[in-house]
Amino acid sequence: MTIEVTAGDAAEAVQAVKEKLVAEGVPAALAAGDSALWGADAQAEAAIRLGWLSLPLTSRELLPEIENLVEKARAEGLDHVVLAGMGGSSLAPEVIAATEDVPLTVLDTTDPHQVRRALADGLERTLLVVSSKSGGTIETDSHRRIYEKAFRDAGLDPAERIVVVTDPGSPLEQSAIEAGYQVVLADPNVGGRYSALSAFGLVPSALAGADVRKLLDDAAAVRPLLAQDEGNPGLDLGAVLGAEALQGRDKLILRDSLSDINGLPDWIEQLIAESTGKSGKGILPVVGAEAAEDDDQYVVAIGRDGGTVVDGPLGAQFLTWEYATAIAGRVLGIDPFDQPNVAESKENTTKILQEAGDGPLPTGTPVLTDGPVEVYGDVPGDPKNLADVLTWLLQAIPDRGYLAIMAYLDREAAFDAATVGDASFEEMTETWASADVATLRALLDYRTDRAVTFGWGPRFLHSTGQYHKGGPPVGVFLQITGAVTDDIEVPGKPYTLGRLQLAQALGDLRALASRGRPAVRLHLTDRVAGVRHLLSVAEEL
Repeated sequence: MTIEVTAGDAAEAVQAVKEKLVAEGVPAALAAGDSALWGADAQAEAAIRLGWLSLPLTSRELLPEIENLVEKARAEGLDHVVLAGMGGSSLAPEVIAATEDVPLTVLDTTDPHQVRRALADGLERTLLVVSSKSGGTIETDSHRRIYEKAFRDAGLDPAERIVVVTDPGSPLEQSAIEAGYQVVLADPNVGGRYSALSAFGLVPSALAGADVRKLLDDAAAVRPLLAQDEGNPGLDLGAVLGAEALQGRDKLILRDSLSDINGLPDWIEQLIAESTGKSGKGILPVVGAEAAEDDDQYVVAIGRDGGTVVDGPLGAQFLTWEYATAIAGRVLGIDPFDQPNVAESKENTTKILQEAGDGPLPTGTPVLTDGPVEVYGDVPGDPKNLADVLTWLLQAIPDRGYLAIMAYLDREAAFDAATVGDASFEEMTETWASADVATLRALLDYRTDRAVTFGWGPRFLHSTGQYHKGGPPVGVFLQITGAVTDDIEVPGKPYTLGRLQLAQALGDLRALASRGRPAVRLHLTDRVAGVRHLLSVAEEL
C-alpha cells in the first residue's frame, strides 16, 4: 500500500501536520484504539466505534459461517443475490462485487421502478440479504416486507431465501430469529461507514462470489504499518486530508479512471462526508469531476491517475482510508464517529407521512412549469423558464461553495435496459433516460468553477446528507423527483414506496430550508420527457 503525496502549495502544511501528529503519539495511539484522541466530548462514542481497527483479524472468525452460507446457497441454486441495505451496509459490498466482477443487486433506494425490476429478475433464484445494524432503517425494512410478500406469493418460503446481517441484541436479530431466518452477527463496536471488513461487507460479497478471505489478507498486510510514524499510509493520507482542509482546500476530487478497483470513490464519499461534515466544518468528496477547478479543490487518485496517489489492493484501501479519516477528524477537531444531523431528514419524513395521513403530501405549488418539469422553491427574480432557474442556482453558489444535485429517481435503470427482455421500446427508453440524469452533473460543472456533486436519493442521505446539513453552510441544492407510474405497496405500512420516496425528498428539503440554504425541487411529470428537457436546457446554458 503506497501513498504518493503531491500536495503542491500545501506540502509544507502537510508535513507540519504529520510532524505534529507524530510528536503527539497519534499513529500508535490510534492503532491501539485510544478513544481519547478526539477530545472528551467524543470519547464515549469513540470507545464503542473503534472495532474496525481489528477487523482484518477478528472477521476471520466469520469465514467458516460465511463459507457454509455460500455452499448452501449454491446447492439450492440461489445465484441472484439481492442486498437490501443503506449507507455502510451497501456501499462496500457494491465496490467489492464490482471490483471482482461478480453480480450483486443492491437495493439502497425507495424508487418503486428500480425495486420492481429487481423483483422481476429471477425471484425463484433470489437470495435476499437484509443488512441493518438495528433493523430500523425504513428503506431496508420496506424492502424486507416487500420481498417477504413476493416470496410467499410465489409459493417460496422466506426462511429459505433471507439472510440477515445485524448487530447482536438488535430488534432485527430477534425478529429474524422468530421468522426462522439465517442470522449473521456483526461487531457492534463498528459504525456503519467503517464496516467494510465486517459481516456487513463480507456476507453479501461472499454470497455474490467475491473472495473475501483475500480482502482480509490484504487489509491485514497493511495493518502493522498503521502503528508506525514513518511508512504509515494511513498517517500520510490523513495528514493530506487534514492539512488541505485547514488550508481552505476542503473539496476532495476523487479519481479512479486508471484503477483496477471499481467504484471506490462512492464508498470514500460516504466515509469522509459523514465523518467530517459537522460543526460547520468538513471535507466534501466530489466524485466524477475530472480536475480541480478552483483554489478550494485538490485531487486524490485511486491508482496511477495524477494528484496525490493512493495505490494498493481493495482490502488495504478500506482500512487505510478509515484510518486516514479518523486522523483527519483529529486534525479538524471533530468527532469522526457520530452523525448528528442524519436523523433530522428521517424525522421530517416520518412527520410528513403522519401529518398527511391518506391525503396528498405537502408538495406545495410550482412557481413555474416548463414543459414536463415543474419547479418548486423560492427562486428570486421572477424566473420565466427552467433555464432561468438553473442559471440562478449556478450564480447562487457562494465563494468556496458547492452545488449538490440530488435525484430521487431510478439509478440502476441504464445498466438493466439491455436485459429487460420483452420490455417495450418506450420502457427501454425510460430506463436509459432516467439514469442519464446523472450527466447533469457534468453539464453544470462545465458552467462553474465551483464544485458540483451528484447523489441518488435516498442513498445520499446516508452519505453526503450529513455534510449538507452539518458542514460549512455554503451549499446550493437542486433536488429532482419524478412521477411514479408503477408503485409498490409496503406490506403492513400505510404508504407505498413511491409515497415514501417523495416524503423523503420533501423531508430533506425541509431540513435544508430550515437552514436557509438555497434549494429548488424539479419534479418531472414525465420522467423520460423530463430528463430529456432538463439535459437539453442545461446544454444550452
